[in-house]
Amino acid sequence: MPLVITRLCRDKVDGACVAVCPVDCIKQYTGDDKQAFPNQLYIDPEECIDCGVCAPECPWEAIYEDEEVPEVFQDDVDLNAKIAGSDEFEVPEISEHDSPDPDDVEANKKTWGLEG
Repeated sequence: MPLVITRLCRDKVDGACVAVCPVDCIKQYTGDDKQAFPNQLYIDPEECIDCGVCAPECPWEAIYEDEEVPEVFQDDVDLNAKIAGSDEFEVPEISEHDSPDPDDVEANKKTWGLEG
């Protein structure tokens, strides 16, 4: 799986990455098991073409190549892989909203144990 959206996206769903994805592989969970699939975006590994245009667009800095996912987020690699082939995920409609400021981004990273 080439790209992974980490928990840095959790409850911060911005959608800038969705807008630039040429193959619509960035999806949101539409099922009922919010414990298994929290409120964030996911990359379908079977649909991703590894173009990389999504990562620089993410204002929360939540997207990594699978080999570069920080150790603290390794579980997110498997979580993204679980969405492959599921019909409980769809490309979300994204509305415009303000992007976070750098302090918000750093605070979010610290919340999830990523010191940077």
